[in-house]
Amino acid sequence: MTGERLDGRYAKIWAASTTSALGSGLATVAAPLVMASRTDDPLVVSGGFAVAWLPWLLFALPGGVLVDRVDRRKLMITLDWIRVPAVALLAVAITTGDVSVALLYAVLFVINAGEVVFRTASGAMLPTIVPKALLERANGRLYAGTTLAHGMLSGPLSGFLFGVAASIPFFVNAGTYAVSALLLGLIGGAYRARSGDDPGEPVKRRSIRSEATEGFRWLMGQRLLRTMIGLIGLLNLTLVAATSVLVLLAKERLQLEAVGYGLLFTCMAVGGLFGSLTGDRLITWCTPTWTLRIGLLIEAGTHLVLATSTSAPVVGVTLFLFGVHGALWGIVGSSLRQRLTPPDMLGRVGSTSLFIVAGGNCVGALLGGAVASKFGLTTPYWAGFVVAVIVSAVTWRVFDRAVVSAAYEQEPAVSR
Repeated sequence: MTGERLDGRYAKIWAASTTSALGSGLATVAAPLVMASRTDDPLVVSGGFAVAWLPWLLFALPGGVLVDRVDRRKLMITLDWIRVPAVALLAVAITTGDVSVALLYAVLFVINAGEVVFRTASGAMLPTIVPKALLERANGRLYAGTTLAHGMLSGPLSGFLFGVAASIPFFVNAGTYAVSALLLGLIGGAYRARSGDDPGEPVKRRSIRSEATEGFRWLMGQRLLRTMIGLIGLLNLTLVAATSVLVLLAKERLQLEAVGYGLLFTCMAVGGLFGSLTGDRLITWCTPTWTLRIGLLIEAGTHLVLATSTSAPVVGVTLFLFGVHGALWGIVGSSLRQRLTPPDMLGRVGSTSLFIVAGGNCVGALLGGAVASKFGLTTPYWAGFVVAVIVSAVTWRVFDRAVVSAAYEQEPAVSR
């Protein structure tokens, strides 16, 4: 064991990310409640979700180019300060009764446009402040903070605050972005991407399209990373397709009411929190190779249980295990990407990953309801099981222990 440790810079970026995640979670939960109070049109309400996802597709790739062109810390601070007045404006409009669906859509768009670039910048900045040997621990704690704040605390807290006054969740959200910006401002140093053998040599600028393409091509040239990202995109497609109709499965097959349905997501969030907090130790004990392989089996098993079980406790335990797996896969994937990617391409490679994942989420959300409506409620789960089995068989040898171990030891090549 080395004497390396996570220092105060990491503590500040962790606190900023967790605080920001809490605020974003409050707005994510409260926004549909505001829309439902203004209209009973399902298309208008669902349109809010579409608007929230759209920036992930529009800005992921150009956002990665931006992250590789500017100081990453300053960019994150700027994004926070842009979102503060946007959310505060919405909160004031709700207070005065002048809020419109168009304003709500616009603010959701701004929040999520900032979020996709903020996450890319955070992931690119992390390897510069965290020792290589501690990337798993650092990523795990970041996931734990986000899971706790966004996945577990924001839901009940937002519901409570909304019950007091509809504007409060948004005022608090604006405050969390301000706190995040202040915390990031306390981190010293410059975090602009560099290239070449000389760390003082600036990155050569080209067109946004050519730089984004360069990041995509580099990722596609890395067999291990492209397999992982492709799998996450594909498996997210089947996961979102499954969860998009989970409320119907919970009601019709598990005989659960609203509280029980919410507890299913709590089980997944608790699993994610457990996996995040213990991830570095579990991955070391199990090895990254078997973390990935066992994760594929858990993917298949989760869909199989959801397709066949009528027991709420069995489904709850399964979703807990799925949450653990999701956290461990996220830690391994992020750590490998941060270890292997040239420093001046971290933004573009990270944003390409987000783009692929967001694409899977969007397609899955559209497919889940359509497939269940046409072929039956359990069809998305059977489809997810078949896909997981096939990709497990096809990619099993890609995650060979020697290959993954070599990737962990490899130093990032310098981009030209």
